Amino acid sequence: MEFFSGRTLLIATKHGKEMAIAPLMERALRVKCVVAKDFDSDVFGTFSGEVPRENSPLETARNKCMAAMKQEGADLCIASEGSFGPHPLIPFAYCDEEWLLMKDMLHGLEFSHCEISPETNFDAREIVSERDLKEFAKKVRFPEHALILRPGEKNYNDMAKGVQSESMLLSVFRSIISKYGTCYVETDMRAHLNPTRMKVIARATEQLVLKLQKLCPVCGTPGFGVTRVNPGLPCELCGNPTASTLSYTLFCQKCKHEQTQLYPRGKQTEEARFCNWCNP
Repeated sequence: MEFFSGRTLLIATKHGKEMAIAPLMERALRVKCVVAKDFDSDVFGTFSGEVPRENSPLETARNKCMAAMKQEGADLCIASEGSFGPHPLIPFAYCDEEWLLMKDMLHGLEFSHCEISPETNFDAREIVSERDLKEFAKKVRFPEHALILRPGEKNYNDMAKGVQSESMLLSVFRSIISKYGTCYVETDMRAHLNPTRMKVIARATEQLVLKLQKLCPVCGTPGFGVTRVNPGLPCELCGNPTASTLSYTLFCQKCKHEQTQLYPRGKQTEEARFCNWCNP
């Protein structure tokens, strides 16, 4: 893409996210990716909770970019921030909500994408027996995915991160049990120790690339994308507006050009069963 071609894209990470981000960005944007040196993203919050995250995931990714660019003197940077918890649509399932944000200080632009995926091994449990420990480890795909052990959910004493071998797992577990009587075990969600999360970051990168490839028809700026989803698709029976999507509003953050895309889902009417007038 000519807009970014030949520039250096800084990746704000300390957990190996360049493995998922760099190949896709370099191929699609023709940039050279580099990793911020000795960048400590843990100051913005840790998954294990000893450093609370103070801002939203999007704002945290933005803050990472700003800090890394200041540190390295760069004008183009990308960062990600993940959150894990109950899936918004699938009952009793966890999800990975992965925000990816790229800041272009040269042009005063910002591009982002949020990928929500049910593909995660995120889990945690208080455990007192080695049998339960081994069952939990198997369930969360250990040792391919690392674990974190500590005395309690809010007790960070003697915490061990990045546990990746059975011998280390048992050794740390026995030490914590002998001292505290119980052990809190959770999945290590840092990207370099969680292959499933790394795949979600790669998918988020792919989607961000697709957004960047959509150019404004007026000024040619990347990221000409959907900023508003407009309801009002007419009912096939009575013609009244329904809550279903009638159009998208697309917007250019550079020249402020706005465009309406009608019937983005390929439907010009909605079934009567989804109409509040015909089926109240």
